[in-house]
Amino acid sequence: MNAPAKFDGLEVGYDVPALPGMDAADIQTPCLILDLDALERNIRKMGDYAKAHGMRHRVHGKMHKSVDVAKLQETLGGACGVCCQKVSEAEVFARGGIKDVLVSNQVRDPAKIDRLARLPELGARTICCVDDLANVADLSAAAVKHGTEIECLVEIDCGAGRCGVTSTEAVVEIAKAIDAAAGLRFAGLQAYQGAMQHMDNYDDRKAKIDVAVAMVREAVEALKAEGLECDIVGGGGTGSYYFESTSGVYNELQCGSYAFMDADYGRILDKDGNRIDQGEWENALFILTSVMSRAKPGKAIVDAGLKAQSVDSGLPVIYGRDDVRYVKCSDEHGVVEDPGNVLKVNEKLKLVPGHCDPTCNVHDWYVGVRGDKVETLWPVSARGKAY
Repeated sequence: MNAPAKFDGLEVGYDVPALPGMDAADIQTPCLILDLDALERNIRKMGDYAKAHGMRHRVHGKMHKSVDVAKLQETLGGACGVCCQKVSEAEVFARGGIKDVLVSNQVRDPAKIDRLARLPELGARTICCVDDLANVADLSAAAVKHGTEIECLVEIDCGAGRCGVTSTEAVVEIAKAIDAAAGLRFAGLQAYQGAMQHMDNYDDRKAKIDVAVAMVREAVEALKAEGLECDIVGGGGTGSYYFESTSGVYNELQCGSYAFMDADYGRILDKDGNRIDQGEWENALFILTSVMSRAKPGKAIVDAGLKAQSVDSGLPVIYGRDDVRYVKCSDEHGVVEDPGNVLKVNEKLKLVPGHCDPTCNVHDWYVGVRGDKVETLWPVSARGKAY
């Protein structure tokens, strides 16, 4: 190693996979690395797009679970705040200094509602989603108890088939209840069409989002007729943001994976039929892995298996190589098909994970690399915050 093995009480290999100043070749594996140049280009590109289309961009913190990445998205991309999926995630981002936090999910458990009502005490604008009248009274009671304000979005199920109401009448009924409740403020609509984000064909995705836009437009107009204005009409993901931003209805995007780009998202096609990881966005997140065995011909074994990644959306892709292929994994091992027997023991490979969100959640650190040097080390701040 060309850098000290210890720094500020942290020791490489025991506490962290790398330290700033180290050669990238000395990073311990398996670990997550970020190509900082690619990450910054992705963040700036989305920020410029949102600004050019008159949209706010509330980045999705559930993807990276990192206060440092969220702050970079604010600084370089002009992000207005973050989305989280759980109260525990929201607490991490609020404590980390993010001032505008949306729990883009329902909060129903009494203990979680109580914690949500205390988030404004950390200096953060606090927003959550509602799809049930009964939830309104519980949120109101908690906000009144703590002397805080919870802003609420009525969630519309616009095709994902998960949470959310499906009729304009239900939207209006819940919005009016929120508006009348002490300690609450009606802030608008949540309308994220998650089911179409990974559909490969551009026209198929557009057909799905057209249905969502029509539902949202009808709801916005009905709310206006009742004197209720929407500060936020939120939705939009990496596979659809260009549809919501030109809809004339949405005003806030909630993209997440664009910043890192995984193999599953990378496969979807833009309007010209090109993969979005071959022009629209760059791969910035990798699992760095090392060859640990060459005992068998035509095969190399690497140290990144199931415990280093999620394979729910498919196996990882070896970045920049077409002569070798990651074909199988078990708990601690990955099998790489190497027909030419070109890989050597301790050789490092960069894997593009199949699904970045759950992959990031099994690691403690991001190693930020610029060129061939480690520049920074960021904790996965909200790792494991699933409650």
